[in-house]
Amino acid sequence: MATVTPFKGIRYNPDIIGNSADVATPPYDVISPEEQAAFYNRHPNNVIRLILNPGKANDTATDNPHTRSAACFHQWMEQGTLKRETQPALYLKAIDYPHDGETFTRHGLLARVGLEPFEKRIILPHEKTFSKVRSERLELMKATHCNYCPIFSLYPDESGILNTLIEAVDSSAPCIDFIDDDNHRHRLWRILDPAVHRQVTESMQDKRLFIADGHHRYETALEFRDYLKASDPSFDATHPANHVLMYLSSMSDPGLIILPAHRLIKAVGPEDLQQAIGKARTYFDVTEFPFTPEDQKIAEKKFLEALGNEKDRQCIGIYGHKAPVFHLLKLKAGVMEKLFGEDLDASLRSLDVTVLTRLVFMKILGFDQQRLDDATLIGYASEAGKALQSIDSGNYDVAFILNPTRIEQVQEVARKGLVMPRKSTYFYPKVKSGLVMRTLEK
Repeated sequence: MATVTPFKGIRYNPDIIGNSADVATPPYDVISPEEQAAFYNRHPNNVIRLILNPGKANDTATDNPHTRSAACFHQWMEQGTLKRETQPALYLKAIDYPHDGETFTRHGLLARVGLEPFEKRIILPHEKTFSKVRSERLELMKATHCNYCPIFSLYPDESGILNTLIEAVDSSAPCIDFIDDDNHRHRLWRILDPAVHRQVTESMQDKRLFIADGHHRYETALEFRDYLKASDPSFDATHPANHVLMYLSSMSDPGLIILPAHRLIKAVGPEDLQQAIGKARTYFDVTEFPFTPEDQKIAEKKFLEALGNEKDRQCIGIYGHKAPVFHLLKLKAGVMEKLFGEDLDASLRSLDVTVLTRLVFMKILGFDQQRLDDATLIGYASEAGKALQSIDSGNYDVAFILNPTRIEQVQEVARKGLVMPRKSTYFYPKVKSGLVMRTLEK
């Protein structure tokens, strides 16, 4: 079903770029403006100039972040800073990272994957996207004709594809090996053996792929292919735009971790929040954790521990700006079925993010779809501490703290052809940009 094949990757020339940590970044959509500036200043060839080139006040249709990205890419190729491999390869990526006092290792396969419309049920999404982000990424792809960043997807691994890949690199030295700012170690190996290529391609043919991260980029790739079909007379079945760059991780990988995507909301004042908490008591059992400035951290710890103890029950934490109390909302039995049983599948009703979106945001707070689609009013954080700090700082008005979505919930929703609310998951760590790229030029 899925078409997974090797390709001739584009990588930084190690003779020019000695340390990949100088040029690699996280994906564009988790980079703050401050981090964008820092990456830009870190190295003149940092991949930030490709994936998220800074805007300027005097940008025009012919001189803008997308055209500057394309210019950088072509210049670096001409200079030899970036080089395209001479042989097709599969690339095995390993990341070693600390989490909750332990060290984990997650592996991922970088490969070329055939694009399939979602309705064919070969490549499956699990959450909604922002239309504005899709259009912005499409303009970048039109200007650059390149896959800069891989889409992060998951595959069921009953046939042991991951073991095959690990055995293929065995004890060989990686072609990339560096430690990033978060103390995560990144290693990359090229697999050139045609026999391994065939084995992986054949093993993947009966798989469905689940998009973990990069829904916007995948939908953009589909739109770009349609754009070329309509505008390029030479477009045919062999065109590179029929495929996309993916990072494929086994669902059985012990290093696969999902963090929550806490919601950070603007334009919800103290009175709005107080009224919402009052309305919420109809549907939730509400526990309060009041505090004084002196014991805020103690209350915060108790609040987060109480939330973490409710992972098997739909539960949401709330904290508002200048409100000296944390609220814990535990959903009463039967509420979601009664309110949304005719509209939502049981797999969606069971999700904390659905409870938050449909019940809290839409029914209680009165958000409409336009409000939910406004990325300027909604932020996200994967760490509860940072989410709460953003409220104390006044950057946002209210934080909604969640437990993480479980991998089996992602699988069930995707298999049914359904989609979760936006940013329902935060697969950790993110896949680095700047290690392997892929041209869409013939």
